[in-house]
Amino acid sequence: MNADVKKARPVSETIQRRGLMLVLSSPSGAGKSTIARNLLETDSGLELSVSVTTRARRASEIDGVHYRFISKREFERLRDDDELLESAEVHGNFYGSPRGPVEEAMAQGRDILFDIDWQGAHQLAEKMRADVVSIFILPPSMAELKARLHRRAEDDEATIAKRLKNAATEIEQWRTYDYIIVNDDLDRAFDAVKAIVKAERLRRDRLPGMFDFVSGLLEEEL
Repeated sequence: MNADVKKARPVSETIQRRGLMLVLSSPSGAGKSTIARNLLETDSGLELSVSVTTRARRASEIDGVHYRFISKREFERLRDDDELLESAEVHGNFYGSPRGPVEEAMAQGRDILFDIDWQGAHQLAEKMRADVVSIFILPPSMAELKARLHRRAEDDEATIAKRLKNAATEIEQWRTYDYIIVNDDLDRAFDAVKAIVKAERLRRDRLPGMFDFVSGLLEEEL
C-alpha cells in the first residue's frame, strides 16, 4: 500500500457528537488525581479542565497545567462575572472551573475531565446535568486513606489531620454520584473508570449526528 495514502476514518468517528463532562471526586488521598492523570495519558479524547485556585502551589505542580494559581481578588471577579461553571471553598482555599474553554470544547464534541470536589460536582450537575458523568472514588478504609496521605508527603501533619476530618463529610456525598468505585486496587479502579467512559460515549443522547446517519442508512438503495 502506498504510504502516502491516508486510511479513511472509521464511520463511527465521523458522526457528530456532543462532548461529555467527566467528573471525578474523592476525599483527599483516595486516588482521583492519580486516576485522572492516567486517563489523560492514555485517552487522547479527554482533556483536562484546568481549574483556578487561590491555594499555594505545591512543589510538584506547574501553573497552567495542574491549576491556574490566582489571587483571591481575581477569583472573586471571575465568580461575580459568572465566568466560572462551578466554584467551591475547600480546606480554606477557593477553586473554580472557567466557563469559556469548557463550553467551546463541548460544542466541538471534545470530552472534558473535571478533577473536583463534591461541591463543584453538584454545581455542574445543576447547570448541565445531561452533559455530566460523575464518578466518586472511595478508599478501602479510613486507615488506608490516612496512610496514603502520609505516603504522598505533600502536606504537614496539621493539614493531613484537617483532610481526614473533612473526609467523612465528603464521603457522605457518594449517593449523589452516577458511579461509585472503591479504590482498593489502582489498576482495577482505573479499568472501571475507562469502562464507564467508553459506555457513556455511546449514549444515544450524546450523538446528535446519529439522526442524520440513520436517515442516510434508511435512504440507501440496495
